[in-house]
Amino acid sequence: MTGSDLCADIGALSISHWGEQLCGDSVEVIQPEDGDSTVIVLADGLGSGVKASILSTLTSKIISTMLAAGMRLEDAVSTIISTLPVCSVRGIAYSTFTIIRITGGRRAEFIIYDNPRVIMLRGGDEYRLPFSAQEIHGKRIIRSETELCEGDIIFAFTDGVEHAGVGRSYNFGWKREDIIEFMKPFKGVGFAAKTLTKILLDETERLYGGKPGDDATVCTVLIRRREPVNLLIGPPSNRDDCGKMMSLFFSKKGKHIVCGGTTSTIAAEYLGKPIRTNLLYFDPEIPPTAEIEGVDLVTEGVITVSRVLEYAKNYLGDNSLYSKWSVGQDGASKIARILFEEATDINFFVGRAVNPAHQNPTLPIGFSIKMKLVEELTECLTKMGKKIKVNYF
Repeated sequence: MTGSDLCADIGALSISHWGEQLCGDSVEVIQPEDGDSTVIVLADGLGSGVKASILSTLTSKIISTMLAAGMRLEDAVSTIISTLPVCSVRGIAYSTFTIIRITGGRRAEFIIYDNPRVIMLRGGDEYRLPFSAQEIHGKRIIRSETELCEGDIIFAFTDGVEHAGVGRSYNFGWKREDIIEFMKPFKGVGFAAKTLTKILLDETERLYGGKPGDDATVCTVLIRRREPVNLLIGPPSNRDDCGKMMSLFFSKKGKHIVCGGTTSTIAAEYLGKPIRTNLLYFDPEIPPTAEIEGVDLVTEGVITVSRVLEYAKNYLGDNSLYSKWSVGQDGASKIARILFEEATDINFFVGRAVNPAHQNPTLPIGFSIKMKLVEELTECLTKMGKKIKVNYF
């Protein structure tokens, strides 16, 4: 999103009905052609398993495709509601949905059809959104609009979250007030949207006794200030470009991460500062970090970034490695925390020089591997909603 110092950090996760391989909920996040808004569609297919998964996927894809093509929100909702079939036995739609549109990081619009109402926290308390109801093609939808502030947290979820604990911890499921009280302590502690999502979903699964009686999905939106981060890896292909590369890298706002031995030597020379190497191995597989005055983090190159990529792929999945990188003191964990949780805009400075150390045939590391690493990592970070720019030298 442009035109604002605020942006939306978005994280979504699902758990499937016990015994089912596929989740009957789906989430789509798109940026329409206007370039200044982000649209999230959370759909919940009727029942569970393959059929529910197909129905929710179709619903979220159709709505997001229409909105991405520039269709008005009202027209997209009208189209999907008029085409969604209704179950002849239960008399309810085959898929319900929640649409959130955030414009410029400053304004949010919500349209909800038979899903639980979103929860919004502001300043540690629930912010009560002013909802109004309207009828479209005989179906009742509720909608709301609000201005946004830095630190606002929005939780959208399917009814599988509210049904958690039925007959176990709670008689009638996990009430809305209980969800709010449970999430309040995590407000303002610096957690990313994906982490807040995992906290809420882990508790949902716990209330189900580890055997969810319904698909459950949480999508969290955290309104935060833009945080630029710059990462430098590899020396330039032409040695004469070292000064230009370093000058551009250090002129950028935000944190600066330097990866690679040769690269950090060039950075240290450019800054006129010594490199202080740490000898502690916090992870036996990850080389130690170093320190250069004026650089926020100095790490080894390919091995460390390979581990960061592993964490990034997992983060986009079930985020099961979070407990490792969120507290780890090794270089890969530190990079992961900065890129996944702090950064909103990431500038990569990638040197194309061939590292002689990587030409040893006994080492499975080639020039193309470094390029592929950067390519895959930027792809993962883009999927996390980060704004990425790659500069090659």
